Amino acid sequence: QLQLVESGGGLVQAGGSLRLSCTASGLTFDDYDMGWFRQAPGKEREGVGCIVWNGRRTDYADSVKGRFTISRDNEKNTLYLQMDSLKPDDTAMYYCAADGYGFKTTNYNYWGQGTQVTVSS
Repeated sequence: QLQLVESGGGLVQAGGSLRLSCTASGLTFDDYDMGWFRQAPGKEREGVGCIVWNGRRTDYADSVKGRFTISRDNEKNTLYLQMDSLKPDDTAMYYCAADGYGFKTTNYNYWGQGTQVTVSS
């Protein structure tokens, strides 16, 4: 069973940066494509971006394109989300997901518990 644990969330001012991490255990990390999602209060969970198993392809939601960067270190079993030029609209719980690709939650089989990101204006 693949287990995912996110970290790195917090409170940041608009225009600032944060880097989220997602550490995997339980199965072979580089067997899996992965993604980041977020969910704001009262809204559906939405895809932020995704990355294939070897890091050679990434895709991003239009809302974060040019500001967020997904990467992974398969030696460390860790997925990253570098978030720059943060906006108050980026405030949400952020989740990593594994064993899927794209922006639909139903594409993925494993989920972390989430880490909160709050962007103040």
